[in-house]
Amino acid sequence: MIGKVFWFAVGAGSAVYTAIKIQGLARQATPRAIGQRVTDSVATLGEEFSSFVERARAAMAEREAELRAEMDPLARDRRSGDGRALDHRAVDLPRARLGRSGLQD
Repeated sequence: MIGKVFWFAVGAGSAVYTAIKIQGLARQATPRAIGQRVTDSVATLGEEFSSFVERARAAMAEREAELRAEMDPLARDRRSGDGRALDHRAVDLPRARLGRSGLQD
């Protein structure tokens, strides 16, 4: 007798649990709920994309600053004191001579 009551209670409990889950799934399948989930997903995607763009721009600006810092000494060497570019012919550069056995100074 106790075994029958136990199994009746287990069956009734599982039926209630199943009914509650089915009602929840039915609520989630309504057009309004689906529309809300899609709207939330699109909004989240837009925020993530904006965040990505901001991080990418910051990284590009940082890299550009690094490149400009690397190139700046070269630019200063090619400019006169007042900022004008020097004539490349006026800069005295050592030139290597090419001999029969290779480069020679």
